[in-house]
Amino acid sequence: MVYILRSTKTGRHYIGFTNDINRRLAEHNGGLNRSTKGRGPWEVVHTEGHGSKEAAVRRELQIKSWKSAPAICRLVDFGRPW
Repeated sequence: MVYILRSTKTGRHYIGFTNDINRRLAEHNGGLNRSTKGRGPWEVVHTEGHGSKEAAVRRELQIKSWKSAPAICRLVDFGRPW
């Protein structure tokens, strides 16, 4: 599963993949991820199921390659960057 988190503190996004979204969200909010530590709390704003880990990794990299908050916002239907 590919997921997008949004920091309720900063409005920034984090994109990743996991097989357990609840565990992963707890790790992000618990400061166990170097990339998101101290920037939360985080909330899940988008998820996509994929048939394999390889497909999820490809999709994660595709979204990350956009490097654009407006593009990510369109994906998760915010309509505007935070």
